[in-house]
Amino acid sequence: MWVQACAVDDIDPEDLVRWDHAGRTFAIYRDAKGAVFATDGLCTHENVHLCDGLVMDDEIECPKHNGRFNYKTGEAKRLPCVARLKTWPARVVDGMVEVEL
Repeated sequence: MWVQACAVDDIDPEDLVRWDHAGRTFAIYRDAKGAVFATDGLCTHENVHLCDGLVMDDEIECPKHNGRFNYKTGEAKRLPCVARLKTWPARVVDGMVEVEL
């Protein structure tokens, strides 16, 4: 089921926004080319909200311990993060970001 998360214009290029839905926190990203991506919104290391982290290229850096994930694949890229982030399909329809849950 596709669910509307936010307007694509709410996300600056190479940044993310937090989206809470059905008791879960997600992070919605927009890369430099305008493509959108969605991951779980909490770091797998200590459940810190990633929305305060730094987006660099295809990675999100956790604001607490500087672990990194590839937000397109969910792969943990730098310690202390070792468990991958869950990713969700995302798309833009009529200017709105939708996430498939």
